[in-house]
Amino acid sequence: MQTTNFREQFTDIADACALAQSIVDTVREPVLVLDKGLRVIAASQSFYSAFKVKPGDTQGQLLYALGDGQWDIPTLRVLLEKIIPEHGLMENYEVEHEFPGLGHRTMYLNARQVDYKEGAETTILLGIEDVTERRALEREKDEALRQKDEALRQNQVMLEELQHRIANSLQIIAGIILMKATRVESEETRVHLQDAHKRVMSIAAVQEQLHASGLVGPIDMVPYLTRLGATLATSMIADNRQITIKVVGEEGVATSREAESIGLIATELVMNAIKHAFPTEQSDGRIVIAYDVDGTNWKLSVADNGVGRPDGTFAQSKTGLGTGIVKALAQQLGAKVETLADLAGTTVSITHATFWTKANRAA
Repeated sequence: MQTTNFREQFTDIADACALAQSIVDTVREPVLVLDKGLRVIAASQSFYSAFKVKPGDTQGQLLYALGDGQWDIPTLRVLLEKIIPEHGLMENYEVEHEFPGLGHRTMYLNARQVDYKEGAETTILLGIEDVTERRALEREKDEALRQKDEALRQNQVMLEELQHRIANSLQIIAGIILMKATRVESEETRVHLQDAHKRVMSIAAVQEQLHASGLVGPIDMVPYLTRLGATLATSMIADNRQITIKVVGEEGVATSREAESIGLIATELVMNAIKHAFPTEQSDGRIVIAYDVDGTNWKLSVADNGVGRPDGTFAQSKTGLGTGIVKALAQQLGAKVETLADLAGTTVSITHATFWTKANRAA
């Protein structure tokens, strides 16, 4: 079967021109066909529609003279008079211009120089993509992101200021309680006030370490607990007590709200161990805070090498304030409290429900 090529089929120039015009009109984006002198040979219907011009005022006219000179754009001159003759084509050349009656436009220009055989004059195909709306949407998006970042920055500043005020308030409250403890005559009252002072200071310690870890976003738990342990060792252990606090664990993060509750639990358990696990000046008292992670689940444990107590009880009374605080916080976190105690010491574990359920199934 004989195949007819393009040149054989369109031997008549008028037919070839008609086909070329039809191709130009088919393109959705505005297209111009220019001769070597940059006069318009043909334009697509989309060009006439987009730029509000008529064929009679366009065809045969110098490009720069169209629309009373509205296409006399310096960057367009660079494209057509320098870049195209040197390189033969140009893609996505961005041009911004203010068109009378149309307003500001941002356009991508794509141009290609077409050379013909047999001495025909060179023509230039110029495609015009209007990206004004796209650019406006991008600017709106960038502005929205900027405003969001600014709002987050302002919130961070406010949170830091709030944190600073809370810390100051806790210090003032702790100071007042300690002052009252030195003035009361009842020894029982003095003990209770001293205990309250320590708890206020423990909350201050948790707040301080949360602030150091960042008030928003996920909290890296092991560094957070390490700093908290160091703060508790400094503030809760008297100089004559030989007790060390160590933190061990895996990589893991929590929300600031979860981290606060976990920090309060750890603080209560450390305070409990300092107060009850070492009734004598033990030379090698050790408290280990461990944080383990299994996927999205976690386990916090505080172990000491103190005197120990029977299984199922804290080192202090089951009805003590610290016990109630730990159980209430664990319940809020959906976690379970377990205590193991023997003559080698006491370990209290706070385990997220899914974690311990999985462990129980495996057992």
